[in-house]
Amino acid sequence: MPYHCVYVLKSRRDGDNYVGCTNNLKLRLKKYNLGQAYSTKNRRPLDLIYAETFLNQQDAYTREKFLKSGWGKSYIKKVLKNYFRSKKLGG
Repeated sequence: MPYHCVYVLKSRRDGDNYVGCTNNLKLRLKKYNLGQAYSTKNRRPLDLIYAETFLNQQDAYTREKFLKSGWGKSYIKKVLKNYFRSKKLGG
């Protein structure tokens, strides 16, 4: 059964995040970093900073929509802040 992935990329050029959804994350990341995606072509290089997987496409699209909202952006910020804080503390 294929999985669907919602991901967050961070641009090393401008520091902004980009949220997307795919059923082949490895291929999608390759295309982004080769400049084959119009939405991020001028924001390369991009780093994967967060990802969630889903069993169906509809759930993934719903989550993508949330992560692109104001609440979703706050959620990502909070999750990453907690993650890096725990890494700093050795957890």
